[in-house]
Amino acid sequence: MDVRFFAPPPEFDGCFTTFYRATFTVPGGGTVTDHLQPEWANLRVFSQDLPRAHMIGGSTVEGARLLVTGPSSAPNRFEIASTRMWGIGLLPLGWARFVRLQAADHANLLAEVEKHPAFTCFASLADVFANDPDDEAELAQLIAFFRSIDEPCGDTDTITLVHGALVDPEVASVAELSKRSGLSVRALERVCRRHFGFPPKLLLRRQRFMRSLATFMLAEQGHWKAAIDEHYHDHAHFTRDFRAFMHMTPREYAALPHPVLSAFMAERKRIWGSPAQTLDKPDILFKQVGALESERADPLS
Repeated sequence: MDVRFFAPPPEFDGCFTTFYRATFTVPGGGTVTDHLQPEWANLRVFSQDLPRAHMIGGSTVEGARLLVTGPSSAPNRFEIASTRMWGIGLLPLGWARFVRLQAADHANLLAEVEKHPAFTCFASLADVFANDPDDEAELAQLIAFFRSIDEPCGDTDTITLVHGALVDPEVASVAELSKRSGLSVRALERVCRRHFGFPPKLLLRRQRFMRSLATFMLAEQGHWKAAIDEHYHDHAHFTRDFRAFMHMTPREYAALPHPVLSAFMAERKRIWGSPAQTLDKPDILFKQVGALESERADPLS
């Protein structure tokens, strides 16, 4: 795998996790399989061989050059061969500015953009690939596209406050999230369902789970005991959450190969400062990576 991460322009601060270009080379014409963890919404554009993706408990899409996923609380099992792709991660503010739909209505969505009536406005992204691959030219097309559909969001400050509090490991309850956001619990529920896709309690559970999963994936030894977040009462509590979010036990997950996610998360952490979308901090994301803009990653084996 060869991957490059790009910082979107400052006008999009807080809207995207990252733009990245990844090239996968699978020897012998074979395929590899892995599981995407719960994450924010994404658009993914493919050329060459096209993937097969299955949102566990939901839909399956095969042979699509442009995929959309809504904010998720379930794993996405995918199978890819040698291919080249662009990934565009949409934070809640990005969803509000560019999608402008009720996020809860599209939670755990997996769909082909060109066939889904709510997302056909993104269909022209499939034409981003040039005949001769050119990262900078393709990135410029992506930026121009999002500039063309950008609309102001009246909830910008509220979304940023809620999101900043949500990713703070010290915030462990809906009451704390409400206080930090300056919203009543009822107002917080409405904001979360509209822009984040899930109620506050589930979002906090997902953060706790993703902190644990990311720690496990980045650890050299790969032991769950050291990875479990401090807000879990015990191992049984963690196992229940793991089953809820990944539809398997921690032991079953650890026994599976992770040829894509292990390398990708480590490289994302090295270059971007965060191993997973859900752990990105919207208020300081671009300050952290300003010096790393368009850094070329070493090819991953």
